[in-house]
Amino acid sequence: MKSLLLLSVLAALAVAALCYESHESMESYEISPFINRRYANTFISSQQRWRAKAQERVRERTKPAYEINREACDDHKLCERYAMIYGYNAAYNRYGRQLRGRK
Repeated sequence: MKSLLLLSVLAALAVAALCYESHESMESYEISPFINRRYANTFISSQQRWRAKAQERVRERTKPAYEINREACDDHKLCERYAMIYGYNAAYNRYGRQLRGRK
C-alpha cells in the first residue's frame, strides 16, 4: 500500500513536470511577431540616432592604444599566432618594431 501511494505521488509529479507549458513558448503564436520594415526604426528618435552615430565617430578617432596595437597585430600572421598563445600585449611587444616600421 505504501509503495502504491509513493508510486502514484511520483507519477503525479512526473506528469506535472512534463506537461507544464510556459507562456514563453506561446510567443511564437502571436499574430504579428515581427515589425514592418517601414516602422522598424521608429522606436528610436532621430536625435538618439544622430547622437549614436556621433559617438561612434568619436570612438573610431580616439581608439585606446591596446586596440590600435591589436589591429596592427591582427594584420600580421606571426604576431596573430603568437597572440593566440601569449596574448596580444606580449605579441605586440615582441613584433612591435617590425609592425611600426611597415606603416
